[in-house]
Amino acid sequence: MRNLPSVDEMAAFALVAERRSFGKAATELGVSRSALSHAMRALEERLGVRLLNRTTRSVAPTEAGERLLARLRPALDEIGAAVEEIDNLRDTPAGSLRLTVLPLAAETIVAPMLARFMATYPAIRMEISADGALRDIVRDRFDAGIRPGERIERDMVVVPVGAPFHFVICASPDYLERHGTPKVPRDLLSHDCIRLRLPSSGGFLPWRFARGDDTFEVPVDGRLIVNDSRLMVQATVDGVGIGYMAREMQQELIAEGKLVTLFDEWMPKPAGLFLYYPSRRQLPTPLRAFIDFLKAERRGAA
Repeated sequence: MRNLPSVDEMAAFALVAERRSFGKAATELGVSRSALSHAMRALEERLGVRLLNRTTRSVAPTEAGERLLARLRPALDEIGAAVEEIDNLRDTPAGSLRLTVLPLAAETIVAPMLARFMATYPAIRMEISADGALRDIVRDRFDAGIRPGERIERDMVVVPVGAPFHFVICASPDYLERHGTPKVPRDLLSHDCIRLRLPSSGGFLPWRFARGDDTFEVPVDGRLIVNDSRLMVQATVDGVGIGYMAREMQQELIAEGKLVTLFDEWMPKPAGLFLYYPSRRQLPTPLRAFIDFLKAERRGAA
């Protein structure tokens, strides 16, 4: 038993093996990459077996590592659940909370209430990943996420948060002066449209339209492809092309006349944003506190 690794060492190994990256695991653990690599070598020496295969670009568990991980992950989850049950006995919610959030939701929902939430719950530590990727929150060890309803797996528990958001087609006055104003969605096929590549699938954000109960997409094209919505908006303002974006994030630019909306009568129904999380027997207190706080914010804004 003298050589038995600690829970922290086992948890660190599991994170490296699951992320297949020392860098990503080190970032989540809050340690340096070199310190984590040294700790894993020391663990292998203590156990007398190689657990990880390393190259200059990647890391992957060996057969022994895979077997250890398969036995280890359920045990670590049980330990985590036991600690959560103890945390639930606290008078004040405490512990860590990891969220993956759509950038739109980060700006319009999370950012406005973040300071108040953290002041209300000083014992909660938060990590927020704002990106457009459709994360597997179980695999990536997030407590919850915020995404549009149609992009959430059916087996998740969902909670509506914030008001629905509307997609709009926008162009700068300068672009329209130089290239003319498209009259119907099919006219976009002859225009320079800025496409947004989705991090999760590698595909493009579809340009959807609606006429009554019928919805359709237009396969737009253009010289510029980006994977960041803020870059797309700036390029649209600068007259590079026409963009497809959320109205709620561009209200000021539209009001100032820097962006002109097109086809307002052709746009689909607004999409709702939802917080989602895996079904659990007992909800972690930091997540419960966050959900209750969001609900109170919604009631206050109503």
